[in-house]
Amino acid sequence: MSTLRAVVLCCTLKPSPAESSAELLGREVLAALADHDVDGEVIRVVDHDVRFGVSVDEGDGDAWPSIRTRLMAAHLLVIATPIWMGQPSSVCKMVLERLDAELSETDDEGRLRTFGKVAAVAVVGNEDGAHHVTAEVLQALNDVGFTVAANGSTYWVGEAMGKVDYRDAGPKPDTTGSATRTLAANAAHLAHLLAERPYPAG
Repeated sequence: MSTLRAVVLCCTLKPSPAESSAELLGREVLAALADHDVDGEVIRVVDHDVRFGVSVDEGDGDAWPSIRTRLMAAHLLVIATPIWMGQPSSVCKMVLERLDAELSETDDEGRLRTFGKVAAVAVVGNEDGAHHVTAEVLQALNDVGFTVAANGSTYWVGEAMGKVDYRDAGPKPDTTGSATRTLAANAAHLAHLLAERPYPAG
């Protein structure tokens, strides 16, 4: 199999070099994908001057176009987001709004340019809501043309009203590790299939 490319968009609210549990889980997904001939990179979105909007380029120094170029060159997109107030982070929502522009971007055969790209989600938080956040993000990504593999998500949620982050949780539960490995195996398998046999023209 040829090596495919993944981009992890880390949607933490914390700029570098602050530690981020969302980035940690995103990097663990990337490490698991490496076992399936997928390499890639992590982009912490808040480190870049991404503007609010729903176009591919909001102008005036907008950093989204350069991120989009890397995303469009990849076969897999992983959104890594924390939970805040039971919701995906505001950075995650901004990313989804920017991806809405892809509904107007098609190739020479009329397919969305996101067709053939696989999406997955990694969620961390200290409150309930991982399933809700996963549902919101994966539905949005599917709406703009990404394909979701079986079990295309992984998450860790700490004790309700607790203060322990994923990065500080000590030995990680095998449930999260198992979900991460399954996500990687299924997402990589699907991405390899779509790379070899793209969706038909519209």
